[in-house]
Amino acid sequence: MTEAATTSSTTKTSRIGRLPLALPKGVDVQVKGPVVIVKGPKGSIEQRLPEEVAVTVKDGSVVVVPTATAGRRAAQSQGLARALLGSMVKGVAEGYALSLDLVGVGYRAELKGRDLTLALGMSHQISLTLPESVSGNVETIDEAGVKRPRLHLASVNKQALGQVAAHIRSLRPPEPYKGKGVRYTGERIRQKAGKAAAAAGGKK
Repeated sequence: MTEAATTSSTTKTSRIGRLPLALPKGVDVQVKGPVVIVKGPKGSIEQRLPEEVAVTVKDGSVVVVPTATAGRRAAQSQGLARALLGSMVKGVAEGYALSLDLVGVGYRAELKGRDLTLALGMSHQISLTLPESVSGNVETIDEAGVKRPRLHLASVNKQALGQVAAHIRSLRPPEPYKGKGVRYTGERIRQKAGKAAAAAGGKK
């Protein structure tokens, strides 16, 4: 991707993708062929962008333009590349965070280094290792006298963070009757009435 690789007058561009992306203070962007490296206060991240776009850094902003050979994928690739860059810039400047609540009697979480051990009401504990790009810590919260573990995850990589959180949630998704399981903090679970409650309602 070089500044010389610009779009032709007939190439369709993305309305959002063509907008310059302002770089916050302390954030640096380097372009090495199809790979873009973004560094900032929270860390660094690199991403291979679509080959149909060219990325330039000028006057504190990043500009994405389709190449002359992008063809029909010009607008799509331009919009995707800018969205990825925006996510990367925010990640190294501010970081991303997600929290998970473990709801259930005896549910526990323990984190030693990058090794996470979960007790989720099964006959065995579950062990997994967090990737290098994701950090975490475990907090015990108290809601109306009920204590439960809350797992906090953080990363400069939004995609990696989301994948890790989704995987952990999938180990014990919230069940719809008592709401037990692993849920995102603040997630509302639509609970169903149990058989006893349904039967009692039918007798009225």
